[in-house]
Amino acid sequence: MALAAGSLILTATAATAAPAADTTSTTAAPAAAGSALADSSQITFADAAGSTGPAQAVPGGTGGGTVNVLQRDTFGHLDPAQVYVNNQAQLATLLHRGLTTYKLDDSGAYSIVGDLATDSGRMSDGGKTWTYTLKDGIKWEDGTPITSTDIRHSVERLFAPFINSGPTYLQQWLAGTNGTDYRDLLPGGPYEGNHLQDSVLSTPDAKTVVFHFEKAQPDLPYALSLAGYGAVPRAKDTKEAYDLAPVASGPYKILEFKPGTSMTLVRNAEWNPATDASRHQYPDRFQISFGVSNADFTRRMMTDTGEDQTTTTFTNSVDKAFIPEIMANPQMAGRTLAGHQSYVAQINFNTKRITSRDLRLALAYAVPTQAVYDAQGGGYGAELAGSFISPTLAGYKKSDPLGKIAYPQGRPDKAREILKRHNKLGMKIRYAFVDTEQGQAYSAKIETALEKAGFDVERFPITGRYYYDVIGKTDNTYDMYASAWGADWPSGLTVIPPVFDGRTVADGASNYSMVNDRRINRRIDSIQAMTDPQEAAAAWMQLSDFIAKQVVPAVPTVYYKQMQMHGSRVGGATYHKMFSNIDPTRLYVKQ
Repeated sequence: MALAAGSLILTATAATAAPAADTTSTTAAPAAAGSALADSSQITFADAAGSTGPAQAVPGGTGGGTVNVLQRDTFGHLDPAQVYVNNQAQLATLLHRGLTTYKLDDSGAYSIVGDLATDSGRMSDGGKTWTYTLKDGIKWEDGTPITSTDIRHSVERLFAPFINSGPTYLQQWLAGTNGTDYRDLLPGGPYEGNHLQDSVLSTPDAKTVVFHFEKAQPDLPYALSLAGYGAVPRAKDTKEAYDLAPVASGPYKILEFKPGTSMTLVRNAEWNPATDASRHQYPDRFQISFGVSNADFTRRMMTDTGEDQTTTTFTNSVDKAFIPEIMANPQMAGRTLAGHQSYVAQINFNTKRITSRDLRLALAYAVPTQAVYDAQGGGYGAELAGSFISPTLAGYKKSDPLGKIAYPQGRPDKAREILKRHNKLGMKIRYAFVDTEQGQAYSAKIETALEKAGFDVERFPITGRYYYDVIGKTDNTYDMYASAWGADWPSGLTVIPPVFDGRTVADGASNYSMVNDRRINRRIDSIQAMTDPQEAAAAWMQLSDFIAKQVVPAVPTVYYKQMQMHGSRVGGATYHKMFSNIDPTRLYVKQ
């Protein structure tokens, strides 16, 4: 999942592991390597009992009041099928429901539970068939019951050409392909009366949904928990316009949205807590304000006066400049949340423009990853990265094929050697970056380092709201630009294919370097065929190293960490490791 551009370097969801063998039981998935998500080994796929609402009460939780939310960037998409950036996904936890979701209980354990469905799914035919039964009492915000017809429509609209920003796992699995040609399964989506065949997706009655895959897909409950697979009512689907005014199925609905300025959420009276095992509906409303920098947010949280006492954020981080002062003050430190994220930041090289692997390698050597590390607040916000695989994923081993951990200031001498050998000293580079104070700072240092190595660099600022849209164009005119990606669940399956599979290159896709290397594509296919989760995890790590050193479509810069803060009257503040941010569904106002 891509990270919100406002957090750029940047700053897509959490991490690993291989699937449980029997998803009708509570068999745990294998443990992730590393400490960041060490308890992901405890993630279970819940049965009906574990999926039954209401959710466990948050200790001290009380109803009423308004939680104020300060955000740097506005929400670029509201249609769940278009949601694949973390700030939008945080909002979606309050608005949208899907067949499954994550549940965090009071002991700190995570599970995948049935959300609109009665359980996390019933697997048969060796994982090729999955059956879901919808709960009783689930409704849209207008009081209309949610039926299997809506779920079928929600899946089928994913194949429409205007849906181009969300996850594609389910579509590819249904079509039996790794590439963008999954759309051939249902060209145009369901809008002209065509539907997926029952041999692919069947809805035999109003309560039953059955998925049929060519290959076993034991990770399906994980995938369906993504915000991008939230439900959309067939009767209220306005196609492209739905992105501005979606219909809620979660505990809150949108009262007003002023893009770039504010959003107001109010309680959805049709949400039934008895049907929801993971969410709460404590505040009367969420009042969200956009355009608030990390620095301004942090200053307001430190001051903690007036309405800022009932204020927090979904995805803003504590500004690095204030961290020492905050941690030295017990009262302030007590209002912070901290945790690892599954995101890995990277500088992409546009392989359509820079076709030479050697010249991309020169850029990789020259990039000073220390600049990105410093911009993230040093050790509080980041760790120098050597791999595209996060330490939070299964199979991770510390690796540094490009020497970015060993030489965080870059190696301009090695870069210059390559440029001389290819007679490319003075090579022009168009470098796009997100136009924030942070982006300005680290990109200027990178520009200086590249020029020292022998490149002629021109920087181009891009507004955060449109950043991913711009770099996601296959005909963009830039040579290099940052992005960040996090595993959608704890597995390299949700990192390497979406970021480096050449068959996914398309406008809006997450292969931002546009790399299309047959060696990478073939190895992706072979790893996806592996049934041993440990073997697959090790293979993803090996492929990551091969991509970094032998193909060089990008250079990893940092692994992300996160620190957030809230006002003194915000209760229930919990860092959700699967969201890699604060959990909005547990918040309440202290009376």
